[in-house]
Amino acid sequence: MTAAKPLRADAQRNRDALLAKAREIFDAGSFFDLRFDDFARLAGVGTGTLYRHFPTREALAEAVYHEEVATLCDRARQLQATLPADEALATFLRGMVDYLHAYQGLARTLATLMAAGSGALAEGSRALEQAVTDLVAAAVRDGTVRDDVGAGAVMMALHGIGAAHDRPDWRAEADGVITLVLDGLRRPRSTAPA
Repeated sequence: MTAAKPLRADAQRNRDALLAKAREIFDAGSFFDLRFDDFARLAGVGTGTLYRHFPTREALAEAVYHEEVATLCDRARQLQATLPADEALATFLRGMVDYLHAYQGLARTLATLMAAGSGALAEGSRALEQAVTDLVAAAVRDGTVRDDVGAGAVMMALHGIGAAHDRPDWRAEADGVITLVLDGLRRPRSTAPA
């Protein structure tokens, strides 16, 4: 498989403008309210440019999602490289709650696309799960996290948090769920025999 040819500078600017506008519209929660052609006008590019980069609304949403996942995975690697393993895991999970709170519109859009069976979204989800797996595995090796709970359980908790974003006290409850997850993952201190 050959790597994609890098875009010309003007084409990259146009693509970036479309992605930035899509993110903004996600945040406003109106991604599905706009005609697809309106993205071009709002981003300041031609309709042909929109379709050249993103032939469908779903392709645009998936591109935003892939960029977001790459950023989150980079963040996980950065935390793992700079913090003790248990702190890296806790910081990443608490950061995920911040992220889900800040980008609720994106989360709702992605949930809609995921329900439609988007394979590209499943691929991104696997990359994010691998990042969490790496963080959990590092904490297990470090001896701070128990070894009988896998990253899949952590991902289920994150999915549950994201799915419940319409609850009135979502933010406080989401922070509470992360605290429960972290407490549940913590390796129990062994007691010395009497």
